[in-house]
Amino acid sequence: MSTAAPPADWHRLDPRTVLVTALVVAGVVAGAAVPVTLGLTRWFSLPVAVLQVLAGAVLVIGVAAGADRVRWHRTRYRIGTERVDLHTGLLLVKRRSLARSRIRTVDLTANLMLRLLGLVTVRIGTGEQGSESTLVLDPVTRAEGERLRLLLLERAATASPGVHREGELAVLDPRWIRYAPVSFVAPMLGGAAAGAVMQVSDWIGAQGQVIEWVGDRFRETPLLWTIIVLVLAALVAGVLGALGLWVEMWWNYRLEREAGGTLRVRRGLFTSRSISVEEARLRGVDLVEPLGVRLLGAARLDAITTGLAKDHEARNADHNTLLPAAPRTRADSVAADVLREPDTPTGAALTPHPRAARGRRLRWSLAAALGPVLILTLLGALLTPVLLWIALGCAAVGVPVAVVLALDAYRGLGHALSGRYLVTRSGTVRRSTAALERAGVIGWTVKQSVFQRRAGLLSVTATTAAGGGAYTAYDTDASEGLTFAAEAVPGLLEPFLERAGDPGHPDP
Repeated sequence: MSTAAPPADWHRLDPRTVLVTALVVAGVVAGAAVPVTLGLTRWFSLPVAVLQVLAGAVLVIGVAAGADRVRWHRTRYRIGTERVDLHTGLLLVKRRSLARSRIRTVDLTANLMLRLLGLVTVRIGTGEQGSESTLVLDPVTRAEGERLRLLLLERAATASPGVHREGELAVLDPRWIRYAPVSFVAPMLGGAAAGAVMQVSDWIGAQGQVIEWVGDRFRETPLLWTIIVLVLAALVAGVLGALGLWVEMWWNYRLEREAGGTLRVRRGLFTSRSISVEEARLRGVDLVEPLGVRLLGAARLDAITTGLAKDHEARNADHNTLLPAAPRTRADSVAADVLREPDTPTGAALTPHPRAARGRRLRWSLAAALGPVLILTLLGALLTPVLLWIALGCAAVGVPVAVVLALDAYRGLGHALSGRYLVTRSGTVRRSTAALERAGVIGWTVKQSVFQRRAGLLSVTATTAAGGGAYTAYDTDASEGLTFAAEAVPGLLEPFLERAGDPGHPDP
């Protein structure tokens, strides 16, 4: 196989990618070696099992490194005056190209291994959905990654209206870590930890012994206290995991505005991330307040951008988050800086919704709480009285919680127009205050169920090419909601309102 250098205007990835692949695969193999070896000892002696695992490990590492060596040899990229080209593949050759004028994101990511070697993964995207709109260079040197980022995001600096500042907009405050344990991540990580213990013990054939050991520890303990202790242990593990995850994700965090109109977020302890958001794509911000974080007076700030990438790590890694959970006043001030506004739209006074909206939320919450209670009551009457006591406990806890959440959800409802932005707020477990640029609204969806019509309510949804694609003012007064939509984007809804008033046409 020839290794001749490509033409001068083409570039290769860094050859150390083969070393990175070999080391990563070796780490994975080492982690799996112990349970696999113990599993093989059921059929073979320990020395034979160890030799088999070593031989398999060498084979796996060699195949992975060889495959990556072929990938490196067959991959090249070129930055032209008008296009960015990437050629790769052996049996199936892929030639992909992006117009430079359409490039909106150049993100740099480096895990611990890449950082130690001074390498980064570069993702070049147009801001559209789908893998065909993204080119991945994995890996190149950090200097080359920075050069590509500056080169491809270079824009002529233009003055923007409103109050704004360049440079640093926000930096990490270590005190923000106090919001990590009250996020929904903590109980999820606690449950995952318990599940991982059971799964690993099953791999090595010791699940029965683990269950027996736990049973021995609580043999003299009442069942209720046993459950409480196990739940608390899982929560402690979840809190520790949430703290560690927060440090990994947000350490070294910094938000800055670069010349030419690009917002850049840098963060990460072991895996460093550099995410760029072109301001030309920014259509607003979303102030998100999960219940636990909101109780402590904090919120996080997400960007509402057109063509938000939904591939690679963006699906699960807060790719559009501009500010982690921070004090609400700080989140509002960062929102104002990001939007170049003297006052943040997320702090605007909102129009409250009718009391009929409160009744709808109370009915929904009570139905959700009493549904399982009714099922348990029915099963208890047919099977065992124990289920009746469980149903009573669920009702005693679930009904008050449902009422409190419903009232909180009603208090959170609101909508308003604030300068260039329309603002909608809803939710209780996850409250969202979205400030969407009115010029970014491409349509309206008006929904009114039979029950809403009887209560004089309707929901109006602003559709947009940015962010989640739809932002809704739920259960507004019918006339107020239509007026809000008509004033938010003049000329977009009026034809339908006029036609609704004509003879022979039903009311909206």
